[in-house]
Amino acid sequence: MEKQFDILSRIEERFNKMSKSHKKVATFITEHYDQAVFMTAAKLGEELGISESTVVRFAAGIGYEGYPEFQKALEECVKSKLSTVQKIDAKYGKSSQSEILAAVLTADMEKLQDTLENLDPTAFESAVDTILAAKNIYIMGLRSNEPLASFLHFYLNMIRGGVKLLNTTSVSETFEQMIHIDSEDLFIGISFPRYSMRTLKAMEFANDRNAKVIAITDSAHSPMNLYSSCNLFARSDMVSIVDSLVAPLSVINALVVALCLKCPQEVKKNLEMLEDTWNNYQVYLNDEINFIDNEPMLDYSLRKEE
Repeated sequence: MEKQFDILSRIEERFNKMSKSHKKVATFITEHYDQAVFMTAAKLGEELGISESTVVRFAAGIGYEGYPEFQKALEECVKSKLSTVQKIDAKYGKSSQSEILAAVLTADMEKLQDTLENLDPTAFESAVDTILAAKNIYIMGLRSNEPLASFLHFYLNMIRGGVKLLNTTSVSETFEQMIHIDSEDLFIGISFPRYSMRTLKAMEFANDRNAKVIAITDSAHSPMNLYSSCNLFARSDMVSIVDSLVAPLSVINALVVALCLKCPQEVKKNLEMLEDTWNNYQVYLNDEINFIDNEPMLDYSLRKEE
């Protein structure tokens, strides 16, 4: 791992052996290192509800001589992000807007092609069958992965019941929401670099409870694979100051389409039930029209006027 990420790799390697209070510090640093870099040990302790000495012991516990050395390592981590912005500026700074558009879209197309060539069809088919067979499904994707998790949750909920989206800033709250997960259930974890420690711990918990676990991540080297029995890989390299989610979203979209084709009658039944609900309660206004089998789903008031 590159030097600038050394502090995060140290945390990841030692996380399982940490005390409860040290895990609290580790999770905050992993998720918010860009904020922690400006905090003194006392301020960080105050933010997390622990003592300053606990923060200092945490720094020593992951191999730093003291908090100043630990904070310097955090600065290197943040600088690596800034250097990425500088590289982007050097590459695109003198480009026109249309050239930037073409470059970014071309890079996204390359990621889609790479994903298509390297995604395991057997793993994809297994994921579809596992989703259909699960009693309950728990989905988790944090930070930049939240849109992916929300998209998958929205459409799975249209296809079948028992789908829960986990979204909390607290590890303990995550476990509380998963307290009933068991061997009949499925956990889908979505995470791309920088990987989410909270998602990883939730996957570990699901695995310990003998639930099926699917990982949607970037490569065989992802730590998300440690607790999953089915891995769907999609390229998500940084081509700008934001991560590209095009390939992961396409994989999720393919999952949804495959699921719809596996159980078309159930999907149609659910959509028709939604149509009745929308019409009866006039959820949509008159300017919104959708179709099922070429039949318009119009607002109830419009149908009354026919």
